[in-house]
Amino acid sequence: MKFDPRALRFTCQGSCLVGIVDVPERPLPRGVLVLTGGPQYRVGGHRQFTLLARMLAPRGIPVMRFDHRGMGDSEGAPRAYDDIGDDVRAAMKEFFMQVPEMKEIVIWGLDDAATAAALYAHTDARVRALVLLNPWVRDPHGADRASLMPHLRARFGELGFWRKVASGSREAGAGAPRHDLRAAALDADLPLQQRIMAALTCFEGHTMVILGGADPQAHEFSELLDKHEARVRRVTIAGANHSFASREWRDEVAETSANWIMSW
Repeated sequence: MKFDPRALRFTCQGSCLVGIVDVPERPLPRGVLVLTGGPQYRVGGHRQFTLLARMLAPRGIPVMRFDHRGMGDSEGAPRAYDDIGDDVRAAMKEFFMQVPEMKEIVIWGLDDAATAAALYAHTDARVRALVLLNPWVRDPHGADRASLMPHLRARFGELGFWRKVASGSREAGAGAPRHDLRAAALDADLPLQQRIMAALTCFEGHTMVILGGADPQAHEFSELLDKHEARVRRVTIAGANHSFASREWRDEVAETSANWIMSW
């Protein structure tokens, strides 16, 4: 299927953001928003995003890539992965304007962009699914922070707590557990691992995690999922490094993403 690549300029809090949207001639109602993570170069991670879009768009899946404030060609001061919510909302607005046939979004991210996607998704009902590649979960300062929610913080390590939350039980926390978990996911004073697990538990859509078999960071995240018995689709690409740097690994990531996105 043919598709139309379009360069974009849109605003976020007074700053001009730059992006690209690939619009199929017969777009499906489910699109993919690709988030960019830390500083990268065009033939590195961003090249992988381009190749991903070129595989998805011919199958009818609209794809948008963009630079958030302080990244790449966009204006504004640099910002951390947990401070780009306004940028994602601005990109979502532009994406729906460019593809009016679209009804829902899958957010796709690598490394700290995957972390940003996980922290954002539960706040926006238009996000139907997540594809997370080797998410960043290390927070050296998190363990020393004073939690604003001491009762919940103590219970985050209890597997029974997570099972009750997943089943919708109100016994999992004081009052409404999902409400408390949403607050926890937004609480910058909590350790990052706890925020991510709270956010993924709150998220009501589908989640697929793609892990590099040779990436220590992927092993760390996999252990976190095991610990909390997280209900996500997990795929490990044998031998792959953190950024899936070979053509074989990139193609497998793209094919796995495309097949899963079109399977439900």
